[in-house]
Amino acid sequence: MVQKNKHTIWLAVGLVILGILMMVFVTHNQTFYRQPLAQVITVNNGAKQKQKDNFDNVDHLTNQTLEVKLLNGKFKNREFKLTNQFSDSGGLDQQYRKGDQIFVNLQQNKHHQLSGTIKDYKRDDVLAFLFWLVLALLLLIMRKQGSLAFLSVLLNGVVFFIAIQIDLSLQGNHIMLIFGVLSFVFAIMTLLLVLGPTRQMLATLGATILGTSVAMLISLAVFSWTKERGMYYESMQYVTQVPRPLFLAETLLGSLGAVMDESTDIVATLFELKSLDPDISSTKLFLSGRKVGQTIMGPLVNVLFMIFMADTFTSTLLYIKNGNSWGYTFAMNMSLGTVQSLISGIGIVLAIPVASGLAGLLLGKRVKA
Repeated sequence: MVQKNKHTIWLAVGLVILGILMMVFVTHNQTFYRQPLAQVITVNNGAKQKQKDNFDNVDHLTNQTLEVKLLNGKFKNREFKLTNQFSDSGGLDQQYRKGDQIFVNLQQNKHHQLSGTIKDYKRDDVLAFLFWLVLALLLLIMRKQGSLAFLSVLLNGVVFFIAIQIDLSLQGNHIMLIFGVLSFVFAIMTLLLVLGPTRQMLATLGATILGTSVAMLISLAVFSWTKERGMYYESMQYVTQVPRPLFLAETLLGSLGAVMDESTDIVATLFELKSLDPDISSTKLFLSGRKVGQTIMGPLVNVLFMIFMADTFTSTLLYIKNGNSWGYTFAMNMSLGTVQSLISGIGIVLAIPVASGLAGLLLGKRVKA
């Protein structure tokens, strides 16, 4: 016990030191950026200007004059002024304050005077802190399992980036093949790292792949039967490729995550039952798994619904406040998300008997007649 406490203390000290070093680096890494970076020295805010549109939506605009100092590049330490406009709503703009670091686009006139426009806010310090916080909590609370889970997220991120690059290089062709393979790789990599090459991993992987695949096949069959009436693919924002394959790829990845979550819970519970009762039969394991699935199915479906609602909440308000009806708002902003949630719900329901059956076959003892 004493040795374990010492390890925890040393781990905590190491994480604190790592966090300090990371924050020092990201606050002094301006020379690593090619894009000009500047720091706000002084801020002068003008008077608020009231704005009102045809739908009686009221907002206020404020003009800012910022004196900034360049932190990198050949004009390092040069000072000049920038202008910025922000609103109270902050939908498409941002208020800057003294000490903020910002990316800028520079211009120089014939008198060698600098001017420019604000491009974006430097956010790597926030991202670095959140990265460190997640890592620290995983290692301190979950130890080895937490580190493996964190490693799986990093590797999945790398694989996802590679898949995006392949999709871009192929101009959007074969997108379902790319992301179908990606989903399979996601599932195998995640479960191997978290569960290891065990029967528990095989049962969870089988339930995840089968549940997700059957849910997608059912959805495609329904799409074909209904001729995809009511599917407003044109409502997908910022799409530069054919929207339908992108929608299906999104749905596949989302459904995979939900089904994997449920399958992991069911199979882990049944493996724990097996350790408590080594003589338990396959039938009892299957029935127990079905009860576990029925218990967690409701909360999991509601979690998916709440994630969907949170994702569309702000844009839904924007549609309504600009005079659009609920029917149009749902069609253009919520219908595709609702369909994705329903497909994931089908996968969640199908995963219950599949996960319970696979775990029962791999673990339970067959009753001799």
